[in-house]
Amino acid sequence: MPRPPSDASSLLVMRGIVKQFPGVRALDGVDLEVRAGEVHCLLGQNGAGKSTLIKILSGAHEPDEGEVLLDGSPVRLAPPTAAMGQGIATIYQELDLVDGLSVTENIFLGHEPATLGFSRRAEADRATAELLKRLGHGEIRPRTEVGSLSPAHKQIVSMARALSHSARLIIMDEPSAALDHDEVGNLFRVIRDLTSQGVAVIYISHRLEEIREIGDRVTVLKDGRTVAVGLAAKDTPTSKIVALMTGRNVEYVFPPRRGRGAHEGRPEVLRVENLTLRGRFADVSFSIRAGEIVGLAGLVGSGRSEIIEAIYGARRAGGRVVLDGRTVRPGSTTRAVRMGMGLAPEERKAQALLLDHPVAQNITLASLSRYTRPRWLGWLDRRAEFAEAERLSQALDIRPPDPRRPIRTLSGGNQQKAVLGRWLAEDRKLLLLDEPTRGVDVGARAELYALVRKLADDGIGVLLVSSEVPEVLGLADRVLVVREGRIVHEAPAEDLDEHRVLDLVMVSAGQLPGPDAANPPTEGAFHD
Repeated sequence: MPRPPSDASSLLVMRGIVKQFPGVRALDGVDLEVRAGEVHCLLGQNGAGKSTLIKILSGAHEPDEGEVLLDGSPVRLAPPTAAMGQGIATIYQELDLVDGLSVTENIFLGHEPATLGFSRRAEADRATAELLKRLGHGEIRPRTEVGSLSPAHKQIVSMARALSHSARLIIMDEPSAALDHDEVGNLFRVIRDLTSQGVAVIYISHRLEEIREIGDRVTVLKDGRTVAVGLAAKDTPTSKIVALMTGRNVEYVFPPRRGRGAHEGRPEVLRVENLTLRGRFADVSFSIRAGEIVGLAGLVGSGRSEIIEAIYGARRAGGRVVLDGRTVRPGSTTRAVRMGMGLAPEERKAQALLLDHPVAQNITLASLSRYTRPRWLGWLDRRAEFAEAERLSQALDIRPPDPRRPIRTLSGGNQQKAVLGRWLAEDRKLLLLDEPTRGVDVGARAELYALVRKLADDGIGVLLVSSEVPEVLGLADRVLVVREGRIVHEAPAEDLDEHRVLDLVMVSAGQLPGPDAANPPTEGAFHD
């Protein structure tokens, strides 16, 4: 592959970047060229080398071989303060903001305006207000505590912090992962404003539909190598990008559904009656039959995740939850698990995984009593525990196939397989999946979709939440549309399309589009 050129328009050029860790060659001659004022999309499956490349650019790692040029001159970016000094800022997917500090304190943390060692608070607040106004978000107050902000506003604070370092190049790692449709549109507006001012953006996302909308050019990594440099984002077919990322043609298709009416007559595994949590959702009622996948579609903040958490017992709500004919005690996750319920939460790293523990212990976490010998003493039989974890790892095709490996070293897709595997160690009747493919690459998504469909075919009921409407429509058998804490529409997935769902979730309360008015809900349907 030809090396990227270094010309007058190139802000950043990386050539032949190599980085090795014990037993792993993470980067093997990677090339990248980024121009001032462009959005350059960096793509690749989990484990392709994107994170390592970002850490080199941010100064956290030094390359073992290769060169980095800024404005045509060689530079050394480590430590991170050196990268910041060169105008390179990184906004990570898991934002490194301090919730207990104010917006100003987060933006200027470590480089506060000061005189004789005393911070000039008023000056910092004024500078913060100017940065936020530049980003089109003057409504965010400098002294507001960051922990009280929405995910979208936290994203803006991270961008303001990058600009406070006079950033010429901003690296954005999955910036849209926690944002709803409107917030993503606003993010793109901010990015376009930045690039119009000459700031370059390296944009990393697993949502390939975003690339054509926001990207100028694309570089693709696979197995630590560059397989494409500087492709035109708007002219390159998605199928070609997928083939470059995976080394094979992965069609954007979901596993086949059983067909309309296939679940009628099958036993109910879940019935929710008038579930209500003040300020979050109200009068939520629906049911799921054995082997059925039901999707909850709605904007971030619509109450969909809170509904799942209340069903699982993580939130104490009014109403009634019945699992396999037995009432689930409100506010008791332990009871829900014992009755046959499992949850894959939205934030797997913060809420589901013990990152420094082996894959095996993460898989067996919910079923440790099976491996105690004798049970009444509580001594773990590690051999039995690891044997079961190894069996499930092979069944789920978790890679690399080493149950003793720390789970933080696995890709997002393989971490998610381990979370699902946790609930397969014992018989489950219902799985609750909240954003199951967030941060997961296109190849691993196809595997997860097939796994979820197989679990449903085996008789497990599935309740799915996803911010990606095509995912809900492609994977679910039936869709419940949630808006402002209420279920406003129910239909078989095959009767809906993305535009119809977006109309339903974004319309003002009490103003449903015409088709619903013309077809009032029948018995078993749900309304405001």
